Amino acid sequence: MFRKSTLAVLIALLTGAASAHAQTDLSSIEARLIALEKRLQDAENRAQTAETRAESAERKVQLLTTQQQKTQDSTQEVAQRTARLEKKADEKSGFEFHGYARSGVIMNDSGASTKSGAYMTPAGETGGAIGRLGNQADTYVEMNLEHKQTLDNGATTRFKVMVADGQTTYNDWTASTSDLNVRQAFVELGNLPTFDGPFKGSTLWAGKRFDRDNFDIHWIDSDVVFLAGTGGGIYDVRWNDSVRSNFSLYGRNFGDIADTSNSVQNYIVSMNNFIGPVQVMVSGMRAKDNDERQDTNGNPVKGDAANTGVHTLLGLHNDSFYGLREGASKTALLYGHGLGAEVKGVGSDGALRSGANTWRFASYGTTPLSKNWFIAPAILAQTSKDRYVDGDSYQWATLNMRLIQEINQNFALAYEGSYQYMDLKPEGYNDRHAVNGSFYKLTFAPTFKVGDIGDFFSRPEIRLYTSWMDWSKKLNNYASDDALGSSGFKSGGEWSFGMQMETWF
Repeated sequence: MFRKSTLAVLIALLTGAASAHAQTDLSSIEARLIALEKRLQDAENRAQTAETRAESAERKVQLLTTQQQKTQDSTQEVAQRTARLEKKADEKSGFEFHGYARSGVIMNDSGASTKSGAYMTPAGETGGAIGRLGNQADTYVEMNLEHKQTLDNGATTRFKVMVADGQTTYNDWTASTSDLNVRQAFVELGNLPTFDGPFKGSTLWAGKRFDRDNFDIHWIDSDVVFLAGTGGGIYDVRWNDSVRSNFSLYGRNFGDIADTSNSVQNYIVSMNNFIGPVQVMVSGMRAKDNDERQDTNGNPVKGDAANTGVHTLLGLHNDSFYGLREGASKTALLYGHGLGAEVKGVGSDGALRSGANTWRFASYGTTPLSKNWFIAPAILAQTSKDRYVDGDSYQWATLNMRLIQEINQNFALAYEGSYQYMDLKPEGYNDRHAVNGSFYKLTFAPTFKVGDIGDFFSRPEIRLYTSWMDWSKKLNNYASDDALGSSGFKSGGEWSFGMQMETWF
């Protein structure tokens, strides 16, 4: 009995304990689930908050990027507008002043005057120049005044006047010997808005001028081609990106004739084409009644003078030293017939015969040899037949080389050698005699500059120099009024000393 009661009590106790324990476990699990659910909700809330913050940050980045781009665009626009305004200000700069000048003194080794000049040899009469360094005693000045403007429609205007003077006297007052002259006075109209097609961007001009595309060999003071006079034309007619043409009409007079009613006008029609670096120039000319031209005494100037002529040029303008190395070079072959047989100064010689023929070759280049050495070689050669009388012949060739040795940024040593050979048969024209032979010149010139020592075209320069020259004795007999063979200036070697300034801007 006791055992049954005891067993019942034990079972009841165990059952109650298990129930209580189960209830405790369920409550704990439920609490943990609630806590877990709360943590999940908190995590979800945090994730939502983070996502919201991320979206907000992305919007801010996008806004910042947009604002930055707008700022950059605005900055670029301001820069472009500033550049346009600066360019426009430059284009509307009004007046400009440009010029060229050289002046110096020269003497022989006895401290007396001596002969000099780039055209002092017998070949000089037909354009045979020699090296100019240490070989010039004149004062020559060009002063150019220009006025430019750009209109609101984009069109441009340019007026230029050049006044020049040349002197061989050393005096401070030279009015009595002045050659003061207005060498150029012309107007250009460019970028006309109504011009289209090949004429878009072209430039019209009229007046008295040097042709824009003349070029020269500076070291021997000789133009390769020089077209000038009074007339008009158009520059830069563009057929495509690499081909352009210039067309012009020039007029000029022959001779120094006091009676202007007797003066004969030579009219030159020229077409100058540029195909990349290649230049092709063709000119025709006519001077009616040139063979009937008379001097002030009524005597015929030259009864067999030509009335017409043709002139051609084939040129190559390189932006390298003959394609071999850095530097620059220019080469040209010229031919002229009749009035065109004066191939350098186109149409300037009225004494040429109708059968005259001239060929001319010119080439020069500049390049650095090293950090401190620079070189500029040049060649100029010409042959002309039946020029002034039947059967005459003028042949000559000049080789020239200038070297510059840079000592520092303001001082250099310049060296120049010049050689010329000539074979001249004038057949008695103007009392000239047939001669042949060679001329030599060497020059040493310490030179001061403000900078760009190696640039052959930078100026101003101040030079001290000494030159030695000699020539074949036969050349003394060319003419009684020629420099070679004149009193105190004969073959056998001549020294000269001096100093000179040269500038352009």
